[in-house]
Amino acid sequence: MIKQSPVERVEYLNKDDFINNYKRVNKPVIIEKLTQNWPARKKWTMNYIKEIAGEKIVSLYDSKPSKDRKHQHAPAISMRLKSYIEMLDQGENDLRLFFYNIMAEAPQLAEDFTYPEIGLNFFKKLPVLFIGGKGAKVQMHFDIDLADIFLCHFGGKKRVMLFAPEQTRYMYQVPFSFSSLFDVDYDVPDYEKYPALKYLQGEVTELNHGDILYIPPGYWHYIVYEEISLSMALRAFPRTPVNLFKMMRNLIVTRTIEGLMRKIMGQAWNERNERLAVDRTHKRLGL
Repeated sequence: MIKQSPVERVEYLNKDDFINNYKRVNKPVIIEKLTQNWPARKKWTMNYIKEIAGEKIVSLYDSKPSKDRKHQHAPAISMRLKSYIEMLDQGENDLRLFFYNIMAEAPQLAEDFTYPEIGLNFFKKLPVLFIGGKGAKVQMHFDIDLADIFLCHFGGKKRVMLFAPEQTRYMYQVPFSFSSLFDVDYDVPDYEKYPALKYLQGEVTELNHGDILYIPPGYWHYIVYEEISLSMALRAFPRTPVNLFKMMRNLIVTRTIEGLMRKIMGQAWNERNERLAVDRTHKRLGL
């Protein structure tokens, strides 16, 4: 198994403790009771979400890699949210609701939570929702905007595996993307095919209803929905010059090149980058 230690858990954190002990040192933490007084902690169930936004048409994403000229972030299918939630009850475990903008699509949900006074300047126009069924998985990746993320969890359990940016050299990152190589299995690592995984050191946690997980900027994360559940991400965009530059480069340069080359070269571009993910990782480590 990949070396992992548990993410630290606390019941509460004040602003000074969070900034000094977690934000400044880029350390994940779970805050168990910060949502204690939120209406969402009692109200946010799948039935409630269906009641509020069930008639909305939503884009859903699967766990299959993008092939040929398909954009790497293109949805697999669209349908009414209530139909998707009904599919989850029937055992659907691949399709996921991803980055659903609450303020734009279901603003009533914004009445059910408050932004924590924790020392982060949250971008209040972009609280986003994620939903998945039992067994759904999210490929290992880091967020393109390098935001500080408060992942607020509701419903059944969700397992999250985390790796610091310093571990990137072992992650088999695909060029011009923000993901690890699709074929790398972080639950059952193949050390013969991907020997760099032996050097990884990460953290792991299981999120329970009401937990908030702090994910620092640039942290890699891999997610398994162990039960049907939903999470809301509150984001604070980077404020340091270095991370601001990286965010703009990711959004404007890297993503644009990837999309353009995928259209021009199709599957040949994908296969090139997959080969480079392995070759570059092994070369850096002398493997």
